[in-house]
Amino acid sequence: MKLRAATVFLALLAYNPSLALAATCHPDRALFQGRGAPVEVSVEIADSGKERARGLMFRRDLPPGQGMLFIYESPQPISFWMRNTLIPLDMIFIDARGEVRHVHPMAQPLDETEIPGAAPGDPEPERLMVLEVPGGDAARLGIRPGMVLSHPRLPQDGALAPCD
Repeated sequence: MKLRAATVFLALLAYNPSLALAATCHPDRALFQGRGAPVEVSVEIADSGKERARGLMFRRDLPPGQGMLFIYESPQPISFWMRNTLIPLDMIFIDARGEVRHVHPMAQPLDETEIPGAAPGDPEPERLMVLEVPGGDAARLGIRPGMVLSHPRLPQDGALAPCD
């Protein structure tokens, strides 16, 4: 696994040399790196079962550039739905190394259809984190699969862009 992570990191480094630098991380910010300038989102953390179950339910707005970062105890296959969620959301699914693996845009309010955390055919469907942002924000900010998250709650020994 460490060899695979190193290989992916080297590929990302060739894609974006700025990843060679460790990131300055803050618990209340998600920092995404990829081609171009880094993208930062202010986040609330949902890391308990109760907080994750409630999520952004019943909220009437979520300002651009802000979101909720769901953090699990260990990587696992996950899916979300929009029960009692009143605003459209983009869902950004992140693996334990910090790589954005899947982005589900514009999840519809109140829709109870399951939204899988992995794209069809993804050989590694386990996710450690999910970032929910206002609908359309992922595209507006340029967050897409292949980008890398720097955050202090990622396991730093395996993070593709560890915190400094």
